[in-house]
Amino acid sequence: MLAALGAAPALAQAAAVPAAVPDKGDTAWVMVSAVLVMMMTIPGLALFYGGLVRARNVLSVLMQVLAVFSLMAILWVAFGYSLAFTAPGDGTSALAPFIGGLSKAFLAGVGPGALSETFSAGVFIPELAYVAFQMAFACIAPALIVGATAERIRFPALLAFVTLWFVFAYLPMAHMVWWWGGPSAYAAPSGWLFGHGALDFAGGTVIHINAGVAGLVAARAVGPRLGYRKEPMAPHNLALTLLGGCMLWVGWFGFNAGSNLEATGAAAMAVVNTCVAAAAATLAWTAGEWITRGHPSLLGGISGAVAGLVGITPAAGYVGPAGAIVIGAVAGLACLWAVVSLKSRMGIDDTLDVFGIHGVGGIVGAILTGVFAAPSLGGTGVFDYAANAVGSYDMGHQVYVQALGAGVCIIWSGVVSWLAIRLVGAVIGLRPEANAERQGLDLTTHGENAYN
Repeated sequence: MLAALGAAPALAQAAAVPAAVPDKGDTAWVMVSAVLVMMMTIPGLALFYGGLVRARNVLSVLMQVLAVFSLMAILWVAFGYSLAFTAPGDGTSALAPFIGGLSKAFLAGVGPGALSETFSAGVFIPELAYVAFQMAFACIAPALIVGATAERIRFPALLAFVTLWFVFAYLPMAHMVWWWGGPSAYAAPSGWLFGHGALDFAGGTVIHINAGVAGLVAARAVGPRLGYRKEPMAPHNLALTLLGGCMLWVGWFGFNAGSNLEATGAAAMAVVNTCVAAAAATLAWTAGEWITRGHPSLLGGISGAVAGLVGITPAAGYVGPAGAIVIGAVAGLACLWAVVSLKSRMGIDDTLDVFGIHGVGGIVGAILTGVFAAPSLGGTGVFDYAANAVGSYDMGHQVYVQALGAGVCIIWSGVVSWLAIRLVGAVIGLRPEANAERQGLDLTTHGENAYN
């Protein structure tokens, strides 16, 4: 089986190589990257979302992002890491390609001396560094969903929904896409989509398509905001949104380049690709909006940047800069169409366009990864660990595999999200009272006002 350089495999442990010593440079890079990704959520995503809602709901969105981040960090240590990156039982279970086990619940056995292999055979980092890096991913993915139901979901309902989604959608997708034996055990069992050769360098499917679909389903189930399409609902502070968006952009270098797990030229390439893809998407969205709507808005520019960042995420370590520019531009235009046209046709009040940007951008990026990873187009191809060299590349087959991964993610997340939101609605209810929603969730849920 071809094992590709990807974002987050289940890494081979130091027990296989007793004399292993962690590389301090790689260790430092992964830990710094983990902190950058955490900054993307708090404060980056919180400020980005906070500026987009009306003034009476800004604190509710900030609190939702903060609480989701905190809850996911605890769940990740309790059982999330183990279910995502271990094998169930002895590894021979029929469930092994789809979900892990609980052998590392509460990080049992993962002490300061535990090591994990990177993508180069014999190169190690502390497993705790890897745990922290993946924890940052696990925290931001559910936090993205906050934007879809902003301004009209009950606080306990949101926390219950993202918890169910995390357990039954995020963890299985992370396991299916990223779990494998590592370069020294590449022939060992792996996640189902990883075994099919799906490429997802830093979470295009696991995070963005997954969360985008969940947001769409949740927004449909919760229903539109009171006054939707009848009252003005303009963002209350685009300066906050720009600040949060720029924090997302800077943090994304850790998101994408950190997924290389080594401070090498491949990580540097991911930094360059991340920057130019976001820049291309910013210009593409701005130009598209200027042509079709008559003005280049700041909101459009920063939305385009995020769309480009989403689009390049699955491809960051596999494509060259020229491919990254194309992916960014296509993602920017595709997400502009989704936000302006598709959203209107669907009639779903996805408040902050979680599906339009993360879902659509993730789909575009996942599929175009299969195109621009081709060595003939400046990509890296797929590394064959059995031959210890880059293998032959079949673009048609890779595009099919990428589409398969995106399709599985859409169906899996869609079904789980629908069941979860219906269960939460039946047990504790989804919406606040109409009068509470009109007053704003800042005051009626949290007893505070952002501005006096």
